[in-house]
Amino acid sequence: MKLTHYGHSCFSVSVSSASGVKELLFDPFFSSNPLASQSGVSAESVKADYVLLSHGHFDHVEDAVSVIRRTGAKAIVGFEIGEWLKANGVDAGQVLAMNHGGTLRLEFGTVQMVNAIHSSTLPDGSSGGNPAGFVVRTNAGAFYYSGDTALTMDMQLIPRRGSLRFAVLCVGDTFTMGPEDALEAARMLECDEVVGVHYDTWPPIAIEKDEAQAMFNGKGKKLHLLQPGQSFDFS
Repeated sequence: MKLTHYGHSCFSVSVSSASGVKELLFDPFFSSNPLASQSGVSAESVKADYVLLSHGHFDHVEDAVSVIRRTGAKAIVGFEIGEWLKANGVDAGQVLAMNHGGTLRLEFGTVQMVNAIHSSTLPDGSSGGNPAGFVVRTNAGAFYYSGDTALTMDMQLIPRRGSLRFAVLCVGDTFTMGPEDALEAARMLECDEVVGVHYDTWPPIAIEKDEAQAMFNGKGKKLHLLQPGQSFDFS
C-alpha cells in the first residue's frame, strides 16, 4: 500500500484488487489549499477510483464533486454528504452512502465508518451529518484514517478487529488532536507507523515538526510528516 500526501488532509492510498490497483482518494482539497500546488497534482489531474469524505467542512470536500464527476469514482460517504453530492450533480449510482459502524465490502477489501468527535457543516451551510473516520482492510493489511477528531476512547476498539499497518492521524491541534493526543491515539490503536495530516496549512495549525517526531520516536513510534507530493510505501 502506497500513500501519497497532497497537503492538509488530502491523500491517496493505492491498494491492490483482483482487477488491478485502485486509488483511494481521501478528502480532496486542492483549489484553495495553499500546500496542494507543491504536490504537482490538482483537482483536474488527480486519479481516483474511490473518494472517501470524512466530514463536510470545505477543507475536506472542496473538490469532491468535480473529482468524482471527472473520474467516475465511487464516493464513500455518510448519508447526508451523499445527498449533498447528488444535489450537486453527482450520479446516484456513484454514491455509496453509509453511517457509523457500517461496513462496505468492495473489490479491494472492506471500509468501515467509525466515530470521530468534531463538527460537520457543508459549504452551503447544510448539515454534513456526523463526522467520521474510516478503517480500510485489504489483503495487504489494514489502515485507519481518523478524519478530524479529538482523542476518543473509541480508538482502542479498532485493533480488536485486527492490527493496523499504519494510521493517518490529524496532528495540527486547535481544531483537532495535537501531537500529544495523536501519540496517545497511536498507543490505543497499537500502531507504530503514523502519518500526520491537518497541520501547517494555516498558522493556527502549525506545529513544531522536529519536536513532534522526537516525541513519537521516544515512545518507539514513527511519525511521518510527508511533503506535498511525497509518497511512502507501507508494503
